[in-house]
Amino acid sequence: MKTNDIILQTVTKFTLFVIILFSIHLFFAGHYYPGGGFIGGLMTSGAIVLLLLAFDIKTVKTILPFDYIKVIAVGLLFSIGTGAGGLIMDMPFLTHAFTYVDLPLLGKTSLHTAVLFDTGVFLVVIGVTMTIIQTIGESE
Repeated sequence: MKTNDIILQTVTKFTLFVIILFSIHLFFAGHYYPGGGFIGGLMTSGAIVLLLLAFDIKTVKTILPFDYIKVIAVGLLFSIGTGAGGLIMDMPFLTHAFTYVDLPLLGKTSLHTAVLFDTGVFLVVIGVTMTIIQTIGESE
C-alpha cells in the first residue's frame, strides 16, 4: 500500500460508492432510457480502476478476489442462455419476454428477461475490461 496517497485513498472510498450507485442506476435505467449493461459495466470497471490507482493491485485483489475470466464465462452464459430462451419457446433468437408482478414496497413492476441479458453483458464488460487492465498492470 502506498502511504503517501492518503488523500486519494480517502476520496476513493467515497467516490467508489457514488460511482457504483450510478452504474447500478444506469444498468436499470437501460430498459426505458439510455443506459444498460454495457455502460453500467464500464462505469463499474472505472470504479475498480480508480481503486487500482489509489491502492496497489494486491490490496484490490484481496478486496475483490474475482477471477475475471470466470466472470466473463458467467456473463456469456447469461447472455447466450437468455438469447436461446426464445429458441426454446419456438421464437426467434433474442426474443425477450416480460410480465408484470406486484412486489411488496415497489408495487406493480415489470420483469423482463432483458434484465438477465443485460446482466450477462454487464459481467462480460467488467470481466474483459478488468482482464485487460490487470494484464497491462502486471506486466509493468
